[in-house]
Amino acid sequence: MSGSEEWQGWRRAKKGVNVDVRNEREFMGFAEKYIASINSSNLKDDERHHLTEALAAAALADRSGAGLGALLSRVKYADGAARQLFESGSSNLAQLLRIWTAAVAEKGRSRGWVKANTAWDQQAAHALYHRVAHASLAHWLDGKCVACHGTGVTSNRQFCAPCKGGGKGEVQCAGGFERERIQDMVSDLECLVQSHNSRAAKRLLLNFD
Repeated sequence: MSGSEEWQGWRRAKKGVNVDVRNEREFMGFAEKYIASINSSNLKDDERHHLTEALAAAALADRSGAGLGALLSRVKYADGAARQLFESGSSNLAQLLRIWTAAVAEKGRSRGWVKANTAWDQQAAHALYHRVAHASLAHWLDGKCVACHGTGVTSNRQFCAPCKGGGKGEVQCAGGFERERIQDMVSDLECLVQSHNSRAAKRLLLNFD
């Protein structure tokens, strides 16, 4: 199945799913539990061990949300060091990159990023979509500030000037237009994973509390 077909399948399945992502505390609580689960060497499931519950809730949310948010979570949190992902050939990453590239192309066309009246225009547009998809996914996976490694402070405990204490690095791109498109897609990726984690947090409360 091509990335475009996978993206279209995700969109069809997502229609009619109403997600409330206003409760940020709920979302963050689930994300922490999910990370603890995937990093644990002990996944016993009894009255004293509950780490499997976050994994089960994520699986249930995966079914109701058609999987892209869950795939994002798996790639970012469960597939190893983010900086090594694009070199490692992770199967989850390869699938995600196909779907996300198709999604960005559709978004670019629907939002009229560039005119594609001629064959040359279409080729240039395709190259733009490809660059934006790869750059936005790479930045979302590991967009920490290089100077402070995402902490917001320097090694001598000073305020990090490059990221202004936020811990996030700037999108590296020569052109302003392309940088804005990458930033937009990074925001879209974050919304997708927050939506998934919010659904999973609700599943955790409903099914396991």
